[in-house]
Amino acid sequence: MTHWKKTAGIGVLCGLLAGVATAQEPASCQQVRFAEIGWADITATTGVAMTLAEGLGYKPNKVMASVPIAFAGIKSGQIDAFLGYWAPSMDSVIEPFVKDGSVKVLETPNLQGAKYTLAVPTYLAEAGLTRFEDIARFKDELGGRIYAIEPGNDGNLLIEQMIRNDQFGLRGFRMVESSEAGMLVQVSRAVKRQEPVVFLGWAPHPMNSQFDITYLAGGDDVFGPDFGAAQVYTVVPPTYEARCANVGRLLNNLQFSVEIESELMEQGEKADPMVVARNWIRANPAMLDQWLAGVTTFDGSDANAAVKAHVGL
Repeated sequence: MTHWKKTAGIGVLCGLLAGVATAQEPASCQQVRFAEIGWADITATTGVAMTLAEGLGYKPNKVMASVPIAFAGIKSGQIDAFLGYWAPSMDSVIEPFVKDGSVKVLETPNLQGAKYTLAVPTYLAEAGLTRFEDIARFKDELGGRIYAIEPGNDGNLLIEQMIRNDQFGLRGFRMVESSEAGMLVQVSRAVKRQEPVVFLGWAPHPMNSQFDITYLAGGDDVFGPDFGAAQVYTVVPPTYEARCANVGRLLNNLQFSVEIESELMEQGEKADPMVVARNWIRANPAMLDQWLAGVTTFDGSDANAAVKAHVGL
C-alpha cells in the first residue's frame, strides 16, 4: 500500500504572517484528542505530544481505543491524532479509511527503523526454532499456542490468517489474545521456567532489554521483509491541518528515533508518560528546535519559551 501525500503552496505574505496565522485557530482546536492503544511505544510518543501541546496552551487528552477503533474515531471526528500507524502491518486495517478519504496519513513517518514480527526466547532459538516454518515442529512443546496482544490488533489478524490458511503448517494452533501487558506476563513466566513460547515482538520496546529474544526469520510474506521492518506514521482527520494549522505543524514535526523511544519507554514503565516526557525534554532541550519549528503557542506566543517554562527549564 502506498502512503498518501498532499502538498500546498502559500503566498509570500502568508509566509511572513505564519506566526500570526497559527494563533487564529478556532477555539475548538484547543482541545486535542489523541488515540491511546495501550502499546508502550505509542504511550511514550503520545506522552511527548501531549506534554508539548499542554505547554503550548492546548488541552490534550487521551481516548483509549483499539487500533480499528482509533481509525474509526478519526473518521467520525472523535479523535484528532493517532501516532501509531505501523506500516506495513496495519495497512489492511487502515486501507478502507484511506480509500474513502476519511483519514489522512501524514507524509513523514514519526519513527523509522522499527520492526514487528514473531519472536522467541533465545534459548528456544538455540534449540532450533529460528524460522516461521520451525514453529509447527515445536507444536507439542508450545502447547499449540502463539501469544498475541489485544483483539483487533493488526498483528493478531496476521497470526489468525496464518492459522486459518495453514501457512507454515500452523493449522491447529491457537492464538492467545490478551493485551501487551498480559502477553509479556506470559513471556516472563515462560522465560523464568525456561519453557518454549512464541509471541509478538517489536522494537523499540523494553522487552528487547528485559528478555534475551530472537526474532524469527522467514515471515517476510506476512510481516514484511527484514524481520517486519516498519515505519510508524501519524494519522489525522483529512481537514485537520487546514482547521488547526498550528497543531498540524507540531504533529508533522514530531519525529523520533528508536533510541529516543527506547529511553522514554524504559523510564515510563512505572511512571506517568507525561512526567517521563517532561523529564526527558528537560534533559534533551535541543529536540525542541526540531519539534517546535514554525509552531507558536495557542495564543501566538513563543513556543520554545513556553514549553521550556512548562517542563521547568
